[in-house]
Amino acid sequence: MLVGNEVAVPYQRPLLFGSLLRKSGNHTLEKICVHDAAWFQKQHVDLRLDTFITQFNIERRLAVLGNGQAVEFRKALLATGSRARRPQVAGGNLGNVFYLRSLRDVQALREIAETEHQIVIVGGGCIALETASLLSQLPKAQVTLMHRVPLWSRSLGPEGSVWLGEYLVKHGIKLMIGESLNGFEGRTVLRNVQTKSGQRFAAGLAIVAVGAEPNLALVANTPLAYPHGTPVNEYLETDEKGIFAAGDIAAYPDKILGGVRRIEHWNAAVLQGHVAGANMTGKKRIKFEYLPHYSSVVFDLHFDFLGDFSRPPTRIEIEGDLAKKKFIVRSYQLSALMGVALCNQSEEKIEAAKTQLREWPRSKKAEVI
Repeated sequence: MLVGNEVAVPYQRPLLFGSLLRKSGNHTLEKICVHDAAWFQKQHVDLRLDTFITQFNIERRLAVLGNGQAVEFRKALLATGSRARRPQVAGGNLGNVFYLRSLRDVQALREIAETEHQIVIVGGGCIALETASLLSQLPKAQVTLMHRVPLWSRSLGPEGSVWLGEYLVKHGIKLMIGESLNGFEGRTVLRNVQTKSGQRFAAGLAIVAVGAEPNLALVANTPLAYPHGTPVNEYLETDEKGIFAAGDIAAYPDKILGGVRRIEHWNAAVLQGHVAGANMTGKKRIKFEYLPHYSSVVFDLHFDFLGDFSRPPTRIEIEGDLAKKKFIVRSYQLSALMGVALCNQSEEKIEAAKTQLREWPRSKKAEVI
């Protein structure tokens, strides 16, 4: 049984923005679905859409669905994902203030963006920049991007961050770097945006993209809910035998870069699903090993990010030419290579960077210690 509160069959979330926001797009849900409804029937999967689980009893191995049905299970996979982070500011629930996470969010945003042309985007991550680049290509759109720190400085370094900002401005996006959101104004629908520095400007549509938080409410007050995720072992199994976790909530031991890691990447979630599913149903146990890798497309820039960018780098190396939109940025923590960002690079270059990252911590371990 597969239970989820989405109204549509499982879809590829990273394709939501490009498929449904692109100015030329008549794209439909079918184009981004992982499988259609018939596939689940053929695989004997009892698919329960638009359904919440209200209780999850670890001791009794019992889940209670929103309709009151109690379902006993022998094994379970928690893949509850994450939700958009909502800053605690005035007006956060006004109409036309969006927090993008689901198909419904993006479909509603597309409709509003057709009529509301003054758009502000709060945030500076991949979702913020991708959405800004797509919406700025809609007719009459005037897009402002507000972020409190330089854009992508941890992955591109100071020079790359400045270059990226100039590139966005060149493509018609107004930047407000160093500004923080103070609140939204309007009676029922957004009319103005306030910054903490005292600025106030008109906007008919706002998108808040300031990160995500893991959905752990279902297992709150249990050993499966730590502040930063559900702890799992290298097989993605929790301390409760037979209960696994995958995707945004899973905090797993990272055998490549070290430490415990929780990743909000589509690629990681897909691979974790394969590993957890195999370990739940098969006889041979499979270990989860993964080098973090995610991609982002901003106008004609295709970025691939490999490794760990969670901390500011102590050293940055740039290979290639920023002006030619084809370069590689390597981020170091002391002598250890921790992350590689590639812009408009070939698969061969991406694979070479993966190999370098996989081998670096091991070959340099003695030196670092």
